[in-house]
Amino acid sequence: MQTETRKARPPMGNRTRYDAPHPAQDKHTTIEAALADALASRGITGLAIRTDGDVHRFDAPDKRRGNLAGWYVCPTLEVAVFGFWHTGEQQTVTVAGEHDPIAAEQARQAAAKARRGREVRRQQEQAQAAQQARQTWAAAAPADHLHPYLTAKGVQPHNLRQRDGTLLVPLYAEKELVSLQRIHADGTKRFLTRGRIKGAASLVGRLAGAGHVYVTEGWATAAKIHEASGCPVVATMAANNLEPVARTLRRNLAAHIAITIAADNDRRTPGNPGLTYGRHAAEIIGADITWPRFPCEDCACSDFNDLAACEGRKETAA
Repeated sequence: MQTETRKARPPMGNRTRYDAPHPAQDKHTTIEAALADALASRGITGLAIRTDGDVHRFDAPDKRRGNLAGWYVCPTLEVAVFGFWHTGEQQTVTVAGEHDPIAAEQARQAAAKARRGREVRRQQEQAQAAQQARQTWAAAAPADHLHPYLTAKGVQPHNLRQRDGTLLVPLYAEKELVSLQRIHADGTKRFLTRGRIKGAASLVGRLAGAGHVYVTEGWATAAKIHEASGCPVVATMAANNLEPVARTLRRNLAAHIAITIAADNDRRTPGNPGLTYGRHAAEIIGADITWPRFPCEDCACSDFNDLAACEGRKETAA
């Protein structure tokens, strides 16, 4: 286990410029063509562009099908704005293909309208998902410690529940159950559609009386670290959720309680997002950070649960 206490610099590659004008475009005869061309440059094709002034959503290419994380609006027949709610990115497109003050002001107003509309819909969708989560959780039974996923990961169920053979991982925010992660017997994981993830997390162990708290990505990693250390562990479910969850923890916990980010080591993934986001979270709240070093050379291991399994295989082979 490698531990780093120095301050890590934020990952510049993950920062997004808001309200940035779209790069120079060729001149188009219609805003539909201009917007379609701009979207195609981002890998988004086949949309029937509407110029009715309403906000329309589409799938972002870097997320699962049906995510509807992209949006666009055409407030006039000369200007359009599109963006992605999960990154905060926003781009302006004009028929002329060049920047002008009138188009910029129209884009600003359209973007403000789009943000308000997205926020209202997001809150409504998350409220519906939270209600579904509470109903599903209430109807579920305690998880079977022999569930195939738990057996494969070598951990106990802790606070999980189970329904129809599917494990339920609760996600809390502001002490309220806001969503669930569903884990099937084959390890397939799904979140509730439109459920809140940012700032939400699942706890393994108890924070009361703790002197040291770990923060991880996955639930199985949290369970493994808790069983090995006895410390409470907070699972954030995603690398880019480490920072908002860590911020909340640091704000709510007493100053003397140590926090360690137990980051994934995504060494096979360009940019190593697990370690990059982990270092960023540690920098933001002044925490220590630790990450796994693997004895294997060609395996796909990336987190502390993988490390335990990898070391177990090595000992068996020896």
